[in-house]
Amino acid sequence: MISIREIYKIGKGPSSSHTIGPERAATVYKNKHPDADSYRVVLYGSLSKTGKGHGTDRILRETFAPKQTEIVFSDKPLPKDAHPNTMEFFTVKNGEIGGRVRAVSVGGGDVVIDGHETLVPPEVYPENSFAEIQQFCRFRGITLSEYVALCEGEEIWDYLAEIWQAMKRSVREGLETEGILPGGLRVQRKAKHLLSQTTPHERPQLRECRIISAYAFAVSEQNADCGTIVTAPTCGSCGVLPSVLLYMQETNALPDAKMLPALAVAGLIGNLVKHNASISGAECGCQAEIGTACAMASAALCELKGLNIDQIQYAAEIALEHNLGLTCDPICGLVQVPCIERNAVAAMRAMNCLNLSYYLSDTQRITLDMVIKTMYETGISMNNRFRETAEGGLAKMFSRGK
Repeated sequence: MISIREIYKIGKGPSSSHTIGPERAATVYKNKHPDADSYRVVLYGSLSKTGKGHGTDRILRETFAPKQTEIVFSDKPLPKDAHPNTMEFFTVKNGEIGGRVRAVSVGGGDVVIDGHETLVPPEVYPENSFAEIQQFCRFRGITLSEYVALCEGEEIWDYLAEIWQAMKRSVREGLETEGILPGGLRVQRKAKHLLSQTTPHERPQLRECRIISAYAFAVSEQNADCGTIVTAPTCGSCGVLPSVLLYMQETNALPDAKMLPALAVAGLIGNLVKHNASISGAECGCQAEIGTACAMASAALCELKGLNIDQIQYAAEIALEHNLGLTCDPICGLVQVPCIERNAVAAMRAMNCLNLSYYLSDTQRITLDMVIKTMYETGISMNNRFRETAEGGLAKMFSRGK
């Protein structure tokens, strides 16, 4: 498996696969073809169907600026074995079109570009399943976070420290900002309002839900407003992990250094899903994004609480299991409804998974590896309308009711 650095990327929203990925691909193409008079980009599949709502055309024009870029939203069907986030780049020179290169945005901001094998990150982890990692850790007598440091090197802690600061910054900025999100849905920012809704006799359970949800809303609203966030594992699911970790840090007065092993374990879980299945909503639905984020957050909470490897696995397993089948049906192709609320719901589910794993890990019958494979099979079997095309589910019902 590759480094967890590929799970955590600092970038601008609203979509890792529809903005960060295309931006990276366009930058590579522009650097290789700097003498073009202008550029032409053809978007296929999910990039075509929800690209306008996700700002794909905007980010491509900004990347190729100051030269002009023609964006084509193609309705040409892709081959069955093609990734739904496919795009083609062309140069325009002296009125002639050439330099065709195909690129795929595979999720989490990662791209695969024809002829650019150097973009593929090197393998860092010899083990490729949780069962293999678990066996290795038991043999060596180490924890999952120690395993990450062993494979990544001690410098991973500096990287995760930077990631944690960026996560906290996205929460803070989201809580300080009010107004209407862009895109035409006129969705009101709610994070600041939600955080302020205190009552004289607020029960601890309600307070926990209110604060965690406000933090998740804050990050997700920053993402929807094209602000800077950290993919965890994607832009669309970026609010889950930082919301629960920041709440735990503040509630228990934990130093920043204590949060880094939790981020390491969360990154490892996200890596397993990415390696053995997918974190792309266009490929496997929202279960691949929110489901993975929920599993990452659940595992991170267990690490923070000092739970053992079996308990960490159980928490991640039930988190992903109970997001199986979750569709990706963003209204108007925007990462707003139901995406923002979904981050808050998944964050609270992660807290529940922590509690369940503490009591019930010795009753586990289904492994994390089994659920990861099941998620992928479910995703690729899912009707295309429910995989980030805005053609089914809530997106379809909303367009009918307008």
